[in-house]
Amino acid sequence: MEQQFLDPKNVIVVCDLSSDAHIADFGAGSGIYTFLLAEGFPMRKIFAIDVQKDLVDHIQKEAEKRGFQNIYAVWGDVDEVKGSMLRDESIDCVLMANILFQLEDIPTAVREAYRILKPGGKLLVVDWSESFGHLGPHPDHVVTEENAKQLVEEANFLIQKSFDDLGAHHYVFLAEKM
Repeated sequence: MEQQFLDPKNVIVVCDLSSDAHIADFGAGSGIYTFLLAEGFPMRKIFAIDVQKDLVDHIQKEAEKRGFQNIYAVWGDVDEVKGSMLRDESIDCVLMANILFQLEDIPTAVREAYRILKPGGKLLVVDWSESFGHLGPHPDHVVTEENAKQLVEEANFLIQKSFDDLGAHHYVFLAEKM
């Protein structure tokens, strides 16, 4: 059976998050993961962080339009120390989906995730395993799963599990703050 393209709905299930988890979506973009994480869980707080102001504004307007009161759109730069604008140890899970290849300073972004996560908090990394036609990053910008895991481990995370069956052109792994 041929492996299908990544489905964000299948990705968020692997986190096994509580109904009242506080979640940071680094590089939230148009908010696909943000809205999936919030849907059906009014007690969750989702912080959708992006460096592009127009995307932050879009998420905020869309959240209001859909009646979400648990989504907080944040204009921030996770490439910088304290760039997420969130408090130390205030978050249960950080999602880094399809942003590694766009970041200027991946180690700082991973350390920023570590800073805001509570002890035992989860980091879910999803990124392109290859350049796929015109959909993925330029081949020179692909961050391999091996390199991503090394950067995460260097920031004192423990890799818990890899998910090889979620999409043909992406890798997904879950790490825990030590």
